[in-house]
Amino acid sequence: MIGPNNIMMLDANQRWDVKEAIDWVSKLAQFKPLWIEEPTSPDDILGHATIAKALASSGIGVATGEQCQNKVMFKQFLQASALQFVQIDGCRLASINENLSVLLMAQKFQVPVCPHAGGVGLCEVVQHLIIFDYIAISGSLENRMCEYVDHLHEHFKHPVVIKNASYVLPKEPGFSSEMKEDSLQQHKFPDGKVWQELASKP
Repeated sequence: MIGPNNIMMLDANQRWDVKEAIDWVSKLAQFKPLWIEEPTSPDDILGHATIAKALASSGIGVATGEQCQNKVMFKQFLQASALQFVQIDGCRLASINENLSVLLMAQKFQVPVCPHAGGVGLCEVVQHLIIFDYIAISGSLENRMCEYVDHLHEHFKHPVVIKNASYVLPKEPGFSSEMKEDSLQQHKFPDGKVWQELASKP
């Protein structure tokens, strides 16, 4: 039980169709979740808009975007009021420039950015985007958060640092995504140590 004073978010992981999403989340509205993440197919912009409209009176937002590959999809999500929380993925969007375009559009539409993180090196990458959003675009932490998953950071030369449940501003130049040479060699397919050990098992 997280209690009534903590923030709860829901994630359907693209599981439901539009009607199912509305039905399920409406039944959970009494618990006052902040958002439902990826309630339906990630490229169904109008479906997300229908869900967002249906849940608006309950105060539940729609969070999505981690599967979006370009700024045009985000533009359409924002124009259709189909999301209330923008979840950019620092690796899926092609380049820093594409990510910055989305940050700027989100600011224009006054929609907070809450980056998706959790894959290999994704926390290392998105920390730069959320920090840039705060210091150069939105200037706000209201309704903004960034996912964090505590695994695989040991493979990076400059792993992310978390203190008091917050990302710490990196001191090294770059995008923090450079991996250690030893990690690359051990996981190199098919002759790296990790793969060799897997192949030797019966």
